[in-house]
Amino acid sequence: MSAFTESAFTKSVLAKYALTNCVLYTGDRQLSDCALIIDGDRIAEVVARQDLNPQIPAINLQGSSVAPGFIDMQLNGCGGVMFNDAIASATLDIMHQTNLNSGTTSYLPTLITTSDQDMLAAIEVVKTYRQQHPHSILGLHLEGPYLNLKRKGIHNADYIRPPDRALLEKIAAAGREVVRLVTIAPELATPEEIKLLVEQGILVSAGHTDASYEEAIAGFDAGVRMATHLFNAMSPWQGRKPGVVGAVLNRQEVYAGIIADGQHVHYDSIRLAKKLKQDKLILVTDATPPVGTQMASFVIGGQEVFYRDGKCVSADGTLGGSALTMIEAIANCVNYLDLPLAEALRMASTYPAKLLGLEDELGKIASGYVANLAIFDRAFQIVGRVDRGQYLAVES
Repeated sequence: MSAFTESAFTKSVLAKYALTNCVLYTGDRQLSDCALIIDGDRIAEVVARQDLNPQIPAINLQGSSVAPGFIDMQLNGCGGVMFNDAIASATLDIMHQTNLNSGTTSYLPTLITTSDQDMLAAIEVVKTYRQQHPHSILGLHLEGPYLNLKRKGIHNADYIRPPDRALLEKIAAAGREVVRLVTIAPELATPEEIKLLVEQGILVSAGHTDASYEEAIAGFDAGVRMATHLFNAMSPWQGRKPGVVGAVLNRQEVYAGIIADGQHVHYDSIRLAKKLKQDKLILVTDATPPVGTQMASFVIGGQEVFYRDGKCVSADGTLGGSALTMIEAIANCVNYLDLPLAEALRMASTYPAKLLGLEDELGKIASGYVANLAIFDRAFQIVGRVDRGQYLAVES
């Protein structure tokens, strides 16, 4: 899809208003002939269109679809920037504004394998940023550095290292409001190290791992609740060696992120994973700087990565993130997996909100929820968005 710039949107700042002539995907139901009333930064209520108070300003959406704003749990960069390259609030601003162009209203900035100094800096930046933007940035995702070198992917081998108790204690002390997710190779961490994070409410995910099936199960028993980009950078499912993939598919309570771009995972593998994981399979982008730009290359993990034909790949053929957006991932699930639109939308909003413990504020259209919304047409083009109550429409 084409990228929109901020100037392509017209802002409407209203204390209270209604969205009408639209199809609402609430997370539970699909509703037509209704009006969605927004008051400040919250959803006030959904009413029958004929019951809408005529004194409330109304915005006619011309039959567009409205869904809860998408939540991306794995976002390295976009809009020409990479969080690893510039650990600063300005980077988070650019990433958020770029995200809005594709319907993503909340995300976890993802810091991939790097130094202790950069990790601590990222914690402080996110801690400060969230004081003003708690529903845009939901917390930090530390993807590494406690990974298996055999499954490092594009991560910089110079920084990959065993878990360090002192730093783990600092990460745990930051708490889930700052560090929301940590990706580790469970075979390299002790149950006590995993529990140190879990006991503070931090979500621990298995990724870049060569764990055996038994080691993966031990990690789940210690508190690992997710797999990072299922099928990618992990031991595969084989007949005599089920590996991490087999363990994830066999443990119903374990969530899994999936990159549905047709590059990282075959669509039939996603189809199988969806049948087995049901509401525990969630969409992520693993996006990088080319999203929303015309960039031809960028650097990640110390390697130059080239963006060609929809794929981000290094000179040696290693995938280096993606140029996927959430609305594209949703469209792919509908068009290539034949998933109902309502279910694809839940994979991008309702299910990640539940995994992150934010299901009472995000991921649904209901009274009292944060007014974060994605508005799109039948061609899966974003035609508007609501960001913390502020409506922005694409100029025609």
